[in-house]
Amino acid sequence: MKFIERAVKTNILKKLKPGKVVVLVGARRTGKTVLLKEITKNFTEPILMLNGEDYRTAELFRNKGIIEYKKLLGNKRFLIIDEAQKVEGIGRILKLMVDEIEDLKILVTGSSAFDLNNKLGEPLTGRKHTVKLYPVAQCEWGNYENLIETRSMLEHRMIYGNYPELIHLQDNSEIAEHLYELVGSYLLKDILELDNIKNSAKLLNILRLLAFQIGHTVSINEIAQNAGLSKNTVDHYLDLLEKVFIIFRLEGYSRNPRKEISKSPRYYFFDNGIRNALIANFNSLNLRNDQGALWENYMISERIKFHSYNNIYANYFFWRTYNQQEIDWIEEREGQLFAYEMKYNKNKIKVPSAWSKHYPNSEFQVIHLDNYLDFITSQHFNK
Repeated sequence: MKFIERAVKTNILKKLKPGKVVVLVGARRTGKTVLLKEITKNFTEPILMLNGEDYRTAELFRNKGIIEYKKLLGNKRFLIIDEAQKVEGIGRILKLMVDEIEDLKILVTGSSAFDLNNKLGEPLTGRKHTVKLYPVAQCEWGNYENLIETRSMLEHRMIYGNYPELIHLQDNSEIAEHLYELVGSYLLKDILELDNIKNSAKLLNILRLLAFQIGHTVSINEIAQNAGLSKNTVDHYLDLLEKVFIIFRLEGYSRNPRKEISKSPRYYFFDNGIRNALIANFNSLNLRNDQGALWENYMISERIKFHSYNNIYANYFFWRTYNQQEIDWIEEREGQLFAYEMKYNKNKIKVPSAWSKHYPNSEFQVIHLDNYLDFITSQHFNK
C-alpha cells in the first residue's frame, strides 16, 4: 500500500478557489508533500509546483513585482509551494498574486505553524483557509480495513503510532529505529532553525518529562527545575512544541474555582509512537505499566483528528476537583457539555458526584475497548 487517501484532500479541493490561499500545515513527515502530488492528479490544467526549501525558489520571488510574477506563472493558474515559509516575504507575495492575478488558485504547505502563520497571517487576512494534517487517523484507516483488522492493529498503533512512513515497514525493530530517527532528526528541525536554539537536548528533555506525565497535571515550575531552565524559557519551548504539532495543551474546566483545579495544564502527544520513542519503550502492552496513559493519549489524539477532519468544532478540557474527582476529557460544543472517561478495560464507572451535581445537564460516557471506534470514527468498515 503506497498511499492512504487523506481525509483533508476533499476539504482542500473544495477550498481551492481563486482569490484564496489554502494553507496546509502539520508536523514534519506527516505526508504533506505526498498529498500535494495526489491533489495535482485531480487537475488537468497546467500547474506550477515549487519547493520553498530549494534556494532557486527564493530567487524566483526575491524583489519581484506583479509583472514578473505573471511571467513566472505564464498560462498556469494553479500555484503550489511546498514549505512556503522558507520564501522571504511569502505573505506579501501571495497577497499581491491573489489580488492582481485573475483565476489563480494557490496551495502552500508548511511544517512550522508558528513561522508560517506569522508570515501569512496579517498579509492574508480574509484571503486564506488553513487546513491541518496529522499522522494517519483511524477514520482514514477505515477505508482500507475491516473491523477485525482494525481491532488487531489497535495495540500496534497504541505503541508505534501512525506516521505514514511506517506503513511500508514490516519489522517492529525497523519501525522503532525509524521513530528514533524521526525524533532525533526531523521533529525539532523547525524550532532549532527558526528560534535560534543551538541544542536540542533541552527540548528533548522537556518532551521526555511530559511523556511520563500523560493524564496528570503538569507543574511548569517542576519541569523548569528538572530541565535546568527558567520557567519563562520552558513556557516558550512548550509553546513552540505545540506550534509544530508535537504536543497539545489541555486546560482544566472550571465554573466552580473554589473546588475545581484549572491552573495546571495537561499535555498530550499527537502521536503515541513519538511519545514512546522519547521514553525508549516499545514493549508490548502486557509488559508495560503505562497502558492507561497510552490508551488515554491515543483516544484523545484520535478524537482531535476526527473532529478536525469532519469540521466539528469544540473546546477541549479535563476536569478535576481538589478532592481528587476527575474526568479525562470534556468537550464544550453545540451549547452542551460532554464528558468522557478513558478506560482500556471495560469497567463500571459512575459519573463523579461533584460533576453530576454541578453539571446535571451534561452527558457522560466511558470510552473502552468495546465502544472506542464510535468515539474516533464514524466511517463504515469493509466487511
